[in-house]
Amino acid sequence: MTPPTLTGYLRARPAEIRKGPIAIILCEDEIEIPSTLARCAEIGFAMTLALSPEPLPASVSQPGLRNLIFDTRRPDAHVEAVNAVNDAVPPGTWIYYGYNAEYLFYPFSESRRIGEMLEFHTHERRSAVLSYVIDLYAEDLERFPHAVSPEHCMFDATGYYALGRRDAEGRFHERQLDFHGGLRWRFEEFIPEDRRRIDRIALFRTAEGLRLLPDHRFNIEEYNTYSCPWHHNLTAAIASFRVAKALSRNPGSRDEISGFAWRNSRRFEWNSQQLMDLGLIEPGQWF
Repeated sequence: MTPPTLTGYLRARPAEIRKGPIAIILCEDEIEIPSTLARCAEIGFAMTLALSPEPLPASVSQPGLRNLIFDTRRPDAHVEAVNAVNDAVPPGTWIYYGYNAEYLFYPFSESRRIGEMLEFHTHERRSAVLSYVIDLYAEDLERFPHAVSPEHCMFDATGYYALGRRDAEGRFHERQLDFHGGLRWRFEEFIPEDRRRIDRIALFRTAEGLRLLPDHRFNIEEYNTYSCPWHHNLTAAIASFRVAKALSRNPGSRDEISGFAWRNSRRFEWNSQQLMDLGLIEPGQWF
């Protein structure tokens, strides 16, 4: 049976999306879709919407999963998809969005469910969670030419930095920074300038009139801040093979890059403690 389209599904306003948290996964290719969806279930999303241009295999199934047809390969597909879900679910619903071969981590995610963390964040009077995209890459491109291997992957342990974010008139935004690092920094000559940031507001509460923008920020400025005015808030990370996949397959870069590992690479241990130890995610007041 062919899955419904995203538009048709949301038009029906099904009861199953009236309560979050909800994960939206944009499947751009076939790589690591099962592991990506399994991660969403593992940390406790009530519903996962897997968007794909063609139906996913029947073997890709788990409780709370809905495969919906949507053209995830067109430019800025995330904007249309996320905004459509924002408009279809009740205001205040927590949403996460990411891509296949991406995995969400937050402080103590091994022992705390996503709903617990978001409930705490809501009590902190926050409607968004600043997330950093931490690039993963296979340690050996000859063995793994598509740069993806969850069992043999590495990431950059250093090389991350932030710059003050300016508005159109050159003034600094309050509590907003542009974050850089990882493969987008080391191989910036192959990355368009408007795609070199690694910050993404990947977790947010829906609201009337809220709009996700192409650069992964929102039209409501408070959503783009890294913390509230009173104290530090928690942050999250998205461990992602997405940039490594692109650099290893795009004609302009694939023949110029023999490998991604360098002196500051470290094996990824698939736990939040490693990210906290390196300062890549912050627990804030979250225990």
